[in-house]
Amino acid sequence: MKTYNFCYESGPLDNIIDFTPFSHEQNILVQLFCGQGQEVLQKMVDLFAVVLPQAVCIGTTTDGEIYGERITTQQSVISISVFEQTLLKTAYSLDEDSFQCGYKLASDLITPTTKLLILFSDGTHMNAEEFLKGIEAYDATIPICGGMAGDNGKFEQTFISSQTTVLSKGVVGVSLNSDRLHVATDYKFDWKPVGLKHIITKVHNNRVYKIDDMKAAFFYDKYLGGKFSRIEFPLILEKNGIIMARAVIAKHEDGSLSFSGNLEEGDQVRIGFGDAESLMKDPIEVLKNLHTINVETFYVFSCMARRRFMPFLIKMGIGSFSKTAPTSGFFTYSEFFHHKGHNKLLNQTLTVVALSESLEPAFIPILEQEETKKSAPYSKTIESLTHLIEQSARDYDQQSKRLEKQMNYSKNLLASHRQFLRYTVHEMNTPLSVIMSSIELHEMEFGKSVYLENIEVAVKSIFSMYDDLSYLIKQDQIHYAKRPIDLVDYVRCRIDFFAQVADKAKSVFCFETDCAQALILFNDTKLQRIIDNNLTNAIKYTFENEKITVGVHAKEDGYLFSIASHSRKIQKPEKVFEEYYREEQAQDGFGLGLNLVKRICKEENVKITLLSDENMTSFSYQFKIENA
Repeated sequence: MKTYNFCYESGPLDNIIDFTPFSHEQNILVQLFCGQGQEVLQKMVDLFAVVLPQAVCIGTTTDGEIYGERITTQQSVISISVFEQTLLKTAYSLDEDSFQCGYKLASDLITPTTKLLILFSDGTHMNAEEFLKGIEAYDATIPICGGMAGDNGKFEQTFISSQTTVLSKGVVGVSLNSDRLHVATDYKFDWKPVGLKHIITKVHNNRVYKIDDMKAAFFYDKYLGGKFSRIEFPLILEKNGIIMARAVIAKHEDGSLSFSGNLEEGDQVRIGFGDAESLMKDPIEVLKNLHTINVETFYVFSCMARRRFMPFLIKMGIGSFSKTAPTSGFFTYSEFFHHKGHNKLLNQTLTVVALSESLEPAFIPILEQEETKKSAPYSKTIESLTHLIEQSARDYDQQSKRLEKQMNYSKNLLASHRQFLRYTVHEMNTPLSVIMSSIELHEMEFGKSVYLENIEVAVKSIFSMYDDLSYLIKQDQIHYAKRPIDLVDYVRCRIDFFAQVADKAKSVFCFETDCAQALILFNDTKLQRIIDNNLTNAIKYTFENEKITVGVHAKEDGYLFSIASHSRKIQKPEKVFEEYYREEQAQDGFGLGLNLVKRICKEENVKITLLSDENMTSFSYQFKIENA
């Protein structure tokens, strides 16, 4: 086989191509890589239908063209391959279902001797991943190459062609059928992941709504700023042994982003950046699969991001192929590749297919690197910066792993502590109840004792702490049902329970109310935590021989429970409801009671008022009328 490549900018095609040598050839493949839009593409396909009617012709619009060692933009590259013993077959599909589009095209193209499929899809409408799955469903053994059409980075309208048919939607393809043709494919992916792994949390096919439970657009803004490059910083993931990139191709008003390929909920992704050090490596040397045949032609399909990221480096890499065999191709919106029985949609990738009908043994000369590659100051600078980013990323990963290990240890420790506390609280109830009932039985038989009274006071304090701990442990596990409760009667009951404790602290409760009954709709357990914590706190902090005034009063929109006493002025009222905060460190307790009260009041819409000066400290709780 032989391939002839031409570059077209303007004027008659006859001026650059002599069609006479091709007129008697039968197996001719014409590929049109057009960077000049629909009109030029249509003119070219119409011309080839006249001058080479026997040729199979497919075409695509591009985001740049590959012409030997040159990279062009907004021009057209024409590749004419003449085969000796390879039959060509072309078809196209317009099915709205991308999967069916692929399946139908495969059924039209594949024969028992098919060695390769060259495929072009539109670049703005087709779900190319589903399309490739359709090809694979028909036959998972055939190598593929090609990519999604471009429109010079506009992402507005792309075009593809088969013979004289030019399409704005759909797919076109050519099958190469032969017993003699040798095919070798390989790819080069030079993007590296950096930073933490992130989880795709809401997605439909290639449209991602949330990453780490934040809007996809906000995710990119957070890490790359509002003016991030859509194509140069893709998401990177690994599937079936291939590291792949998914570049942003569209941003939507709802904050979602469309990517160049499908993603799934639960996919772990990282943001990627171009590795200049890897980009600078000669692809001929790196792509070992290409060394298995005596190459007569290279077709190169490379991601648009590579051309735009570091143009001078990409040009260096592309040039290596043309020194071995005729080379042509284009810069795509996504690349098609076959790997171990699966068709893959790739981004940021250089894909290459090498063809040969030669019977000669494989040989690809490894050329010496150009001096500019080795010693150019900008190359060394970029290489150093890339190394810095990679090393920083590795250090960051190590720190993240250590932090994750510490977090897991802390979580396990916390879970163990919670389990221990749950067990302890459960086991406390029985002995406390036994102590209280034994005290009551002893008093019934032998009368009161000052020692037993001290024990009873201490046990009631422990009971109060037990109730707090029990509530904290169970609050997320059970539903606390409400019932009508008489607030007056309930407060009196709790005062009676703690009266003995107050007496030992040389304080006395004084209950005031203007209500015969004050009905509220509340949960017993939650109400007890509010009342008990305020009563026990008043006992702790009230000066000796001072009364504690407890009141329940009717208000226009509900009932007010208040407790006031002469104690030290609270120095930091804004902190008194915080966890573990205590005004007086000398007092017993954990600083959890009032925080628990605040959380319950917030849940039940109870308003808290705190007033404190040198003469009096008071806490008031407004139970609104809707709770009645």
